[in-house]
Amino acid sequence: MSAGHTPVLAEEAVRWLRIDPEGTYVDATVGLGGHALEIARQLTTGRLIGIDRDARALEVARKRLEEYEKRVTLVQADFSSIDEVMNGLGAGPVHGVLADLGVSSLQLDTAERGFSFRLGGPLDMRMDSDSDEAITAADIVNQTAERELADLLYQYGEERDSRRIARTIVRARPIRSTTHLATVVAGAGTSRGRQKLHPATKTFLALRIAVNRELEALGQFLNRVPATLAPGGRWVVLSYHSLEDRLVKQKFQQLSREGVCAVLTRKVERPTDAEIAANPRARSGKMRVAEKLMPEEIPADWPRL
Repeated sequence: MSAGHTPVLAEEAVRWLRIDPEGTYVDATVGLGGHALEIARQLTTGRLIGIDRDARALEVARKRLEEYEKRVTLVQADFSSIDEVMNGLGAGPVHGVLADLGVSSLQLDTAERGFSFRLGGPLDMRMDSDSDEAITAADIVNQTAERELADLLYQYGEERDSRRIARTIVRARPIRSTTHLATVVAGAGTSRGRQKLHPATKTFLALRIAVNRELEALGQFLNRVPATLAPGGRWVVLSYHSLEDRLVKQKFQQLSREGVCAVLTRKVERPTDAEIAANPRARSGKMRVAEKLMPEEIPADWPRL
């Protein structure tokens, strides 16, 4: 599985991190270890801390990073707890933080995880599939009131036909599998002419975000990272849909106004056509980068973005 995993904007991310071979770096969403491997290769006496809430992904990452195990520490946790992870490891301010907000190939390509409408499986979608506390996509699909479900699809999936889809889902209950849900959504009759996306794409996105409380976790992560960065430390974030990117952009702008960070990418960096051709999942990737300012670098009239 790891062999088929291709990290998005890997070369660009490492370049922006400006790796110090003796520095400490955090891959806050280590996944299958693609970006982490590129960072670890450049370290000598430095340290890489990888965080992920998916135990199965960490197993793959651990094997992938085995050659560099003396300088790599992997921790199962949500990236929103980055400050707690650092404190628990006794790690001081770090030289760089990377977060790739995408779903890993392991999750998308494993039918029983329930992330993909292209593979038949249970409606699960939990990033931490070992957690008994988290609700599943099946819980939301089969138990949420129609109006609330429509609002969820509109808010998290930006689905314009959310009310019609919600009504169709409620009528088709119970829905237990990914293929059943995809068929129900496709049958809602929302298609307008030729579409690039499968009719269920936005519904599955919305459910995944809701199940994993992704926007809430991202907000906590964005609030906590600045305190973990050393002055001059770089912060790289890759996002894949507008809701995530908007939160990252707004937080970076806020930190710039407050004189905490400088935004290094005034426009998002995107994959090249060549990268997209080689890795189609990279097509929606957007990368933003900020740098923690030294106290003496903050002028009294710090410009507002």
